[in-house]
Amino acid sequence: MRTAISTTLLLLLILCTLPFAFHASQLGIRGLGSGADTSRIFTPNAPLTNFSIFSHMLVGAAITVLAPLQLSLWLRTKNPKTHRAIGRILVFLAIPTALGGFGYILLRGTIGGPAMDAAFALYGVFLLTAAFQTIRFASARNFTRHNRWAVRFFFLIIGSWIYRVHYGLWFAIIGQTGHTSTFDGSFDLLQNWAFFIPYLLILELVFIRRDGPFWARNA
Repeated sequence: MRTAISTTLLLLLILCTLPFAFHASQLGIRGLGSGADTSRIFTPNAPLTNFSIFSHMLVGAAITVLAPLQLSLWLRTKNPKTHRAIGRILVFLAIPTALGGFGYILLRGTIGGPAMDAAFALYGVFLLTAAFQTIRFASARNFTRHNRWAVRFFFLIIGSWIYRVHYGLWFAIIGQTGHTSTFDGSFDLLQNWAFFIPYLLILELVFIRRDGPFWARNA
């Protein structure tokens, strides 16, 4: 029963993230290929800026699709080679995903200005750190610490999807209150951090309850 429930939840997560991943990949392909994308993130006569953001979106879509597979108990126990292979791919692809985001922030800046720039840059740093730590402890066969970092890595990977889920729920329940077209409303400013910081804090509470305090377990 437990396996059936976990499998069902995993499938639901995959189905929920697929539309976002498809949209991001299509936007990335269009932006990289057409040279005249019509979205607001396209910058005329700035090929490096466009390459940064559209490659970020395309590769980010790929890791969003792959990440939920790492939650599969069947994959981890019955096909560990595939689990490890997907893990390495995720770590490898996390690098251009983060670097593309950094490049866009430095070259153009986000629509939300310095506040969003700072939050999204920190998110990228966290993503790279989690990727490095996940593969580091897997290589060292320290699977307890690998597991903790892998879970953090997973939530950071799907952070872009969570960001959009928050907006979808807010608009459905509250409406446009707190949101502006330049993403500097009260809800927008909260959202700069809310799509990843609270989840990392919740995970830390779970780890404290399960494994003891942070300073006693070295993360």
